[in-house]
Amino acid sequence: MTANNSLVGKVAIITGASSGIGRTIALLFAAQGAKLIVAARRRELLHDLVDEIKAADGIASALPGDVADERYAQALVAEVKARFGGLDIAVNNAARMGPMGPTPDVERDAWDLTMAVNLTSGFLAAKYQIPAMLERGAGSMIFVSSFVGYTAAMPEVAAYAASKAGLIGLMKSLAVEYGPKGIRVNALLPGGTQTAMADEMINTEDMKAFVRNMHALKRTARPDEQAQAALFLASDAASFVTGSAMLADGGVSINRT
Repeated sequence: MTANNSLVGKVAIITGASSGIGRTIALLFAAQGAKLIVAARRRELLHDLVDEIKAADGIASALPGDVADERYAQALVAEVKARFGGLDIAVNNAARMGPMGPTPDVERDAWDLTMAVNLTSGFLAAKYQIPAMLERGAGSMIFVSSFVGYTAAMPEVAAYAASKAGLIGLMKSLAVEYGPKGIRVNALLPGGTQTAMADEMINTEDMKAFVRNMHALKRTARPDEQAQAALFLASDAASFVTGSAMLADGGVSINRT
């Protein structure tokens, strides 16, 4: 028996799709046959993504907006139902790095914004995505979290670490709440990955070399490697996987060399 990673006939929402891991997930899911609603704040980049998907004979539509706004979470689900008839998969990936520096220096407004974008958005997404998945009788919900704040700690990123760790708690609660109704809920925990967001934090060649060495594989990930991990969680190949904080971290969590 072979694993089935195909998403033919599936409908997905992907947030944070304008760049980085989210963009690469969208391209891969479309190539695997999913119909997509892609979401992010940057309208032009989002429409460029849709054009690229359509040029490769994929099916996608964009709805720009702010994931921290409850009305937007509701609108995304309404849009996916109106265009494609329902929702099977959600990849809640949108995030911001947040304030970096000594924790006592972090302003409350910066903390609150990071929580709103990284954590509260996950709750708002689930609030509207779950009823749509229940209408289908099944679904796969994925939160993109991080090893930071879970299996390892890094200084001066308290807001980011707390928000990403919070997503794992949210994911576990939803997994046990909706597992009996056919909805699988998991978190993907990338290690260092070559994205613009990572470059905000790792912004010198010395720092990049240090981060590469943190990983057991002695390199950071390409975005497509994270997209393949998300594809597994979304697909029927992961039909018995729920409540998992799945590490795709190149061994950074266990490396001590």
